[in-house]
Amino acid sequence: MAFLEVAVLPLRAVQAIFSIIVLGLTAYVVDSYAYWWSWDSVDFMLFCSIWTILAVLYLVLTPSRFPAAAHKYAILGVEALTMIFWFAAWVAVASLWGKIRCGSQGGVCGAGTAAIVFSAFIWLAFVATTVVAALHVRRTARADTSAPPQMQGV
Repeated sequence: MAFLEVAVLPLRAVQAIFSIIVLGLTAYVVDSYAYWWSWDSVDFMLFCSIWTILAVLYLVLTPSRFPAAAHKYAILGVEALTMIFWFAAWVAVASLWGKIRCGSQGGVCGAGTAAIVFSAFIWLAFVATTVVAALHVRRTARADTSAPPQMQGV
């Protein structure tokens, strides 16, 4: 588990960069259908990318700049909630893409397929960081509410 603790900051970078990529891809898909309607699952994926940018900012900045706001249970909650959001988003859009038989032939279908793939990788990154946060909560005393040590010097 020591590897995961060292890899938290690079995983945060992956989470942020991939989230920006998914933001662009899903915005393209939503904009393509904005005149008539938009799929709820794609809209949710767009929300997840915006949420993730805010969550990563919180998870990176609070332990070093605002330690009073870096409660270990709050960090675990943000990690777990974001992980659940991404799982729901990529599964819902993948299910939709299968229903409408939208493959990766380019255009809107290709953008949606790429968004699904990047979303799955974001979900895996959040699985790893959620495990690190959960292990920190488990290893520390109940009265110790500090952030994980690997994030305090960032």
